[in-house]
Amino acid sequence: MAQDIETTDAQHDEHLDRPRVEALDRILGTPFKVLDDGFVRVVDYMGSDESIVQSARVSYGKGTKKVHEDRGLIRYLMRHRHTTPFEMCEIKFHVRVPMDAWRQWIRHRTANVNEYSTRYSMAIDAAQLTPPTEWRLQSAGNRQGSTGFLDAAAGEALSNQERDLHRTARRLYEERIALGVAREQARKDLPLSTYTEAYWKVDLHNLLHFLSLRMDDHSQLEIRQYARVMGEQIVAQWCPFTWEAFLDYRVNALPLSGLELDVVRAIASGDAARARTLAQQHGWLEPGKSGFKRNREREELEAKLAQLNLPVPWS
Repeated sequence: MAQDIETTDAQHDEHLDRPRVEALDRILGTPFKVLDDGFVRVVDYMGSDESIVQSARVSYGKGTKKVHEDRGLIRYLMRHRHTTPFEMCEIKFHVRVPMDAWRQWIRHRTANVNEYSTRYSMAIDAAQLTPPTEWRLQSAGNRQGSTGFLDAAAGEALSNQERDLHRTARRLYEERIALGVAREQARKDLPLSTYTEAYWKVDLHNLLHFLSLRMDDHSQLEIRQYARVMGEQIVAQWCPFTWEAFLDYRVNALPLSGLELDVVRAIASGDAARARTLAQQHGWLEPGKSGFKRNREREELEAKLAQLNLPVPWS
């Protein structure tokens, strides 16, 4: 949502310097290691916390507001979902990431992207290796998630097989290239663990949306590690007020739907019977073979009740 803009004649002649962030300048171009051979680094950036404040309150000149007021305005904008001021900041990353994680990354269609071309250049001679203790087990409750780990002995065997597969795939790829096979065809049997590189330029609003999804515990571990580096080691230094507000109002907040709020009100008022009735009306308490049938909304509310130290009236 855009904020209203007021201007004054004095601003027409005002000289504005480019906002610079010393903490980000110090790490510009420095690669932050992710996984075994991946990285994230900042190539360039535009804007800062100050730019967000300027765009939301352009009728005030530089320095006319105190720091705590700037922080308060940014928190207000984040709290009330005024998104366009955050779009005034942009950042360009150079990333090196396994192709399977990149396939998830590229689904975020709100950035400008230029990826390394294996049609034009040789494929990067690196593939992500999984340590023996880090082979994750399929989650029983989430078809696209994982929980727990395979035992170390079985993991050692899988890691050895993985190394053999990578060597074989690379050898076949290079043999095809040596025989003159076109790069676009020679690459087709390379594993998804092969690293790719890209420049990824995005505005701060859309970057925060990316981070809110990819830092979440439900996201795949590999891309989660990239997101955490980008957020905790880069955005936190670039726009510290925005990062603080983002953590408060997005990452660590506890949203409640209208239905959930009705149930929480009933529990808070001590009316467990009404809470159970509401849950029944919402279709959350259908009987199953043992207890209730699985219901994602009910399970998510139960997790929120645990965070609030409130009882689950139908348990």
